Amino acid sequence: MSSVPTIHASERERLLSQYPQVFHRSFMQRYGLVIGSGIVAVYLAICFFAFNVGPAFMNGQWDRASLYVQDWYSWRAQPRLRFQDDGTVKIQWSSRGQYAQGADIFWLQPIDNGGYSVTYGSEGDRLDVTTGRVDVYVGGTVYPVTISGDAATVVADAPSSIVQDGNKVVVNYGFEGQAEIRSGQVYVQRRFLGWANFMFDPKSDFWGKSWGELAALATFGERLDPNRSNIGHMIDDFLGNSVWQHSDILSKLLQTLVMAFVGTLLGTLFAFPLAFIAARNITRNRAANWGMKRLFDFLRSVDMLIWALFFTRSFGPGPIPGIAAIFFTDAGALGKVYAEAVENVDDKQREGVKSVGANPVIVNRFGVVPQVLPVFISQSLYFWESNTRSATVIGAVGAGGIGLKLLEAMGTNADWDKVAYMVLLILLVVFIFDSISNALRSRLIGAQH
Repeated sequence: MSSVPTIHASERERLLSQYPQVFHRSFMQRYGLVIGSGIVAVYLAICFFAFNVGPAFMNGQWDRASLYVQDWYSWRAQPRLRFQDDGTVKIQWSSRGQYAQGADIFWLQPIDNGGYSVTYGSEGDRLDVTTGRVDVYVGGTVYPVTISGDAATVVADAPSSIVQDGNKVVVNYGFEGQAEIRSGQVYVQRRFLGWANFMFDPKSDFWGKSWGELAALATFGERLDPNRSNIGHMIDDFLGNSVWQHSDILSKLLQTLVMAFVGTLLGTLFAFPLAFIAARNITRNRAANWGMKRLFDFLRSVDMLIWALFFTRSFGPGPIPGIAAIFFTDAGALGKVYAEAVENVDDKQREGVKSVGANPVIVNRFGVVPQVLPVFISQSLYFWESNTRSATVIGAVGAGGIGLKLLEAMGTNADWDKVAYMVLLILLVVFIFDSISNALRSRLIGAQH
């Protein structure tokens, strides 16, 4: 059985006198973590009540948020079935126009009496729409909705998926969609997985064709347009898609990348020489050091978004305000980082170059720049990678690029699938640039060591 080792009294006194900080900790060293945790907990509790976090969650329109999320990965066909004076029903489509003129739509078929049948799913759920009456089928059971005057009225024994909402009747078929039955029309929403007409819009010669048919046309099929190949025709129709606007979105994405690159490049070129003025070991003038560092503080203390708003108001919308906002912010941040790197160089290399009688420019060129250049390039690459994301945000306030396009799609409140498309493009570009930046920085750091 092992025994607990003991320390002799004299040894104990020696340790106490030699390492008093270990055995006699201060009050904050003993209880600082507990006190800090309590302060953070109290602060979070105050924020919870001060910002009305509870009521905000309770009053949130979660059903609307759910619809928006569904719109990211699915699409809604939204025809309006309008009742005509001659007793027929006329279809009016939304502006996105998911179907070509005269297309045979499997879920929307004409029926007797000039009406239409709207099919939801495969379990007998459908609407039979005629002027003056709409038969709502849920699970194969019919629930008539009568239309008279300015109101639509459903029978009293209708299930919970059919709701009388004032003068209208709302029918909910879950993910498959819903319908609003009013006195003059039926507003139909029919939902499907995927993105409608992502490749080609209904005006294209390739609309509605399967992947096999497209592959056949691209390889050995007869030309649809004698003046160009089918592949060229496909590319033109894809980029010219009037609904998804691929050409415009891709050009705006390229504009965002140019904004990030040019802004970062200009900030780097501006900060590089000024960092030597801010460095105390290079420029032996306290006034110049202080003034240059305060300039850097001013430029980086104003957020990039504020600079973007300022330049947008001054020069109007476009990429120039975005480039200027990135340039001003990065010039301040990079200047500070560069100056600190210069101040921490090894003076032995400088003294070695200076000992051969070189002038100050040559001393800095061969004694300082080789030491700090890998750090400068590494930091600039990191800022370039970060600015690729930031350029999207400042674009939303009018600085151009894909950020403005993203804001426009959100503003319609009906193009959330297009929002998802642009977000995925941004994520892909950020991932690619992050990988390139990390690889280059790893090489530079490796070369430095």
